[in-house]
Amino acid sequence: MTQFDGVHAALTQSLAAKGYAELTPVQLAVLEPAAATADLLVSAQTGSGKTVAFGLTIAAQLLGDAARMGPADVPRALIIAPTRELAMQVKRELDWLYAPAGAVIAACVGGMDARAERRALERGAHIVVGTPGRICDHMRRGALDLSALSVAVLDEADEMLDLGFREDLEFILKAAPVERRTLMFSATVSREIAALAKSFQRDARRISTVAEREQHHDIEYRALLVDQADRENAIVNVLRFYEARTALVFCSTRAMVTHLTGRFLNRGFQVVALSGELSQAERSHALQAMRDGRARVCVATDVAARGIDLPGLELVVHADLPMNKEGLLHRSGRTGRAGRKGVAAVIVPFSARKKAERLFSFANVAPIWASAPSAEEVSARDVERLLSEPVLTTPATADEAPLVARLMQTYDAEALAVAVVRQYMAQRSAPEDLAVVSPDGPKPRERAEFGESVWFSLSIGQEGRADPRWLLPMLCRAGDLTRRDIGAIRVQEMRTLVQIHADAGARFMAALGAGMQLEDGIAVSVLDKAPIGTEAHSAPRIHDARGVAPAAPRAYGAKKVYEKAPYEKKTYEKAAYEKAPSEKKPYDKKPYGGKSAPVAEHAAQPREVADTPRPVAKPAPIAADAPAKKLHRKGAVAYDPLNAPVRPAKVRARGVTEGEAAAKERGAGWAKPKPKVKPEGKPGAKFGKPRPKPKF
Repeated sequence: MTQFDGVHAALTQSLAAKGYAELTPVQLAVLEPAAATADLLVSAQTGSGKTVAFGLTIAAQLLGDAARMGPADVPRALIIAPTRELAMQVKRELDWLYAPAGAVIAACVGGMDARAERRALERGAHIVVGTPGRICDHMRRGALDLSALSVAVLDEADEMLDLGFREDLEFILKAAPVERRTLMFSATVSREIAALAKSFQRDARRISTVAEREQHHDIEYRALLVDQADRENAIVNVLRFYEARTALVFCSTRAMVTHLTGRFLNRGFQVVALSGELSQAERSHALQAMRDGRARVCVATDVAARGIDLPGLELVVHADLPMNKEGLLHRSGRTGRAGRKGVAAVIVPFSARKKAERLFSFANVAPIWASAPSAEEVSARDVERLLSEPVLTTPATADEAPLVARLMQTYDAEALAVAVVRQYMAQRSAPEDLAVVSPDGPKPRERAEFGESVWFSLSIGQEGRADPRWLLPMLCRAGDLTRRDIGAIRVQEMRTLVQIHADAGARFMAALGAGMQLEDGIAVSVLDKAPIGTEAHSAPRIHDARGVAPAAPRAYGAKKVYEKAPYEKKTYEKAAYEKAPSEKKPYDKKPYGGKSAPVAEHAAQPREVADTPRPVAKPAPIAADAPAKKLHRKGAVAYDPLNAPVRPAKVRARGVTEGEAAAKERGAGWAKPKPKVKPEGKPGAKFGKPRPKPKF
C-alpha cells in the first residue's frame, strides 16, 4: 500500500483504492506540521484537489488517534459551499474518503427536501455539507446544532461573497464555538476575503501554491477575434474544430443560454442547458447527461455552472466576455483539472478587443490571439480525424467478416469509401463562413466570380419559412454538392431560386433522381435561363416575386406618371371669432336662399311711440265720510273686511285622484292623504320604522 506522509491512517486506504500515487501541491501544503492545527487561508486554482486537501487536514479534529468515528450525534465539522452542485460534489468526495472511518455525512442544500434533511440531522451526523441559505434555515428552526463544532470549512469563499452570502456566513460563524478551527479555500484572495479571514480566523496561515502564480498552466487560452455579426457562427466553428468529448459554453444571461441551446439543437449538436431557472432535478439530469456521454455540449450561465465538476472536460468557450478576472479564471478552471490539458476559447468581437486585453492583463493570462476557425480549417480538421479514425484500422471480428465479404463482392472500393465519407460527414454539422477579421478591423465579404451556372427553382418560399441556413445543408446532403458548388440562394414569396455551378448541375440532378425532389417533399425544377437581375451588367435585383422588370429610367427632373401636382398651401386665415371687429366684413348675404323672411301680422303696422312718456296715475285717497260705491250687480253685498268669512288657503295645483274627486262632489272635506307606511326597513328610512333589536 502506498504511504502518504502526514495522512491519517484511516484515510490512506481510501487514497490507495482511488488510485492516488502522489498528492497534489495544495494537499501537501495543508498537511505540513505547521499547518496541521492552524487556521488556513488557501488560494489555489480550480481542480487542484482542494476538496481532498481539506478532507485530509480535518481528519485530526474528527478522528484524533482513533481508526473509526464514534456514534453520530451533533456535527463535528461543517463544510459550506456556494452552490448546490459544488456541495453535492464535496459530499461525494468525502463519502469515499471517509468511508473506511465510518463517517456519517449529511447534506443540507437548497432545492432538496428540507424535511428529509431535518430527519437526517436528528439521527446525527459527523460532517454536514451545505449551502449558506439552507444551513441558516436549519439553524433558525433549531434542527442544526453547532455547539460541538470543531472545524468549519469555507469552500470557494470568494464565490460566496460574490453571490451575497456574507451576512449568512457571519451568522453561521458567530454561532459556532470560538475555539473552532476555520479553513478558507478560494481561487483568488481579494480584499473582501482578507477582511472576512481577519474577522473569523485566528493567526491564519497563508498558503499559495505555485499553480496560482502561473494561472492555469494546464489550460491553453485562445482569444478569437470575430466580427460582431459572426459571434454565434464562430462558436459553431470552434465546437466543430476541436470536436471535444465534452464542452462548456458560458453565457452572461439566461436568455442567451436559451437562444444558443436552440441554435445548437438545430445544427445537430447534442446539447443541454444549465441556468438558474431550472429545478434541482433538471440540473442533475443535465449534468448526468454530460457525464454519461448523452450530451456533448453544455450551455450555462456563470452562477449555474459555479462549482460543477465534469470529468474530462476538454473545452470551455466564453460566448460573452466575463465581467472580471475572477469570472475568467472560474469559467476556465472547469477544464485542465487534475493534470489534464484543456482549451479556453474566448470569443472577442473586434469592438471589445481593448476590454479583453485589460481582462487578460488583470488575470495574469497570456492568451494566443488568432481568428476563429474558418470553414476550410474545420473541413481540413475533419479530413485529419477521418484518416486517423481507429475504426478504419481495426480488423473485422468473426461476426463482421461475412458481411464485410458480401460488401466487397457487391461494391467496389470507391463506392465503399464514398459511403464511409458520407456517413462520417452526415453526423457533423456544416461549418459556417466567417468574415475575415484583421488587427485593423473586420473586412467586408468579397464574393468572387461564380462562373457558368445553372439555376434551379425549389417549391418552397417565404410562406414555407424557407431559410438559406437550413436549405444549404439540405442541398449539400441530398444533392451531392459542396458549399463551393452553390452560389446565390434567393428566397421569394412562393419559391426559392438556387444557383449551382455548371460542373455540378448534372451531378445534382442525378442525385435527386427522376422525381427531382429534395427532403420533406420539396420539388426541384430547372430554369431555362437565369432570372432577371443575375447578369453581370443587368438592372438592379428585382424583389418582386412576379419577376416584373423595372420601368425605363426617367429623365432628370421628370415627374412620375402617378405623381400628384404639388400642393399649394393657402396662407393662414383667421377664424371669425379670432378676428377683431374692424377686420370682419359686413354680412351681405341674404337669408333664406335670397328670399325675404316671413313677417308676423301684428308686426306689419309700425308701433306708435309717444314723444314723452305717459305719467302713471296714483289712486286718490278715500275720505272717511265718502259714500259707498254703487253696486252694479243685483243682490250684491258690500264687502266688509272685518265681517268677511275666512276662506281656506289656496292649495297648489296638483293631480286629483278619483277618490278625491268623488269626495269633492259630495261636498265632504278632503285633504292630501298621508303616504302609505312602508314595511319595516333600515333605521333612518324616510317612511319606515327602525327594525326592533332582537332580544336574547
